[in-house]
Amino acid sequence: MPDELLERLRRFQTDAFPQQRSLFRHLVDEGQHPLTLFIGCSDSRLVPYLLTGAGPGELFLVRNVGAFVPPYDQSQGFHGTAAAIEFAVLNLQVRRIIVCGHSHCGAIRALYGEVPAAAQNLARWLDLGREAALPVAEPGPEVMRRTEQRAIVLQLERLMDYPMVRERVEARTLTLHGWHYVIEDGEVHVFDVGVGAFVPASRADNAGTGPYVLSAEEDGLDASGVPLA
Repeated sequence: MPDELLERLRRFQTDAFPQQRSLFRHLVDEGQHPLTLFIGCSDSRLVPYLLTGAGPGELFLVRNVGAFVPPYDQSQGFHGTAAAIEFAVLNLQVRRIIVCGHSHCGAIRALYGEVPAAAQNLARWLDLGREAALPVAEPGPEVMRRTEQRAIVLQLERLMDYPMVRERVEARTLTLHGWHYVIEDGEVHVFDVGVGAFVPASRADNAGTGPYVLSAEEDGLDASGVPLA
């Protein structure tokens, strides 16, 4: 039986890599300097590079179940997402943090159901989204959509508890953005703090705003996150 993964690795080296060899060489010689930390759900249908049109070196990616942000509790442990946030802000000095959830999210649906007894880590992790759940027994499509979006805003609020994040947001050198990707429509709805709602990107006038909004001129990026000339 052919090894499909091995064949894909070989095609990358022979077909894809040569087209961007100089870019990868530059990223090795000069290091990575991404402008954006992208915290996204692990769902296989969410593909950050397709959504943003970004290339190698442009996004610092964190993926986890539900696109959740753990609290900044200073406890000793293996906190992968928290460590990535600290590294992105303190070491890479990113200019934007995006929290991206999506429609039909299994993690959000699990907030309304049972978790297998053996999934002890999952059960504990889902606690990070409990505050977003609505008081209903069986969630329909509208409740799911609202819960998914409420969970995204909850993570933005929790990010502000990280001292290095709050310091830079208040200094107007870092912006927070909440995105809700509607898989079946192929459109991202961006959270606009000014109206307190998610707005389809096709009708939005910015790429989403979190607390302490910066204008494009102030943060040195245009509406798509591209550095201004």
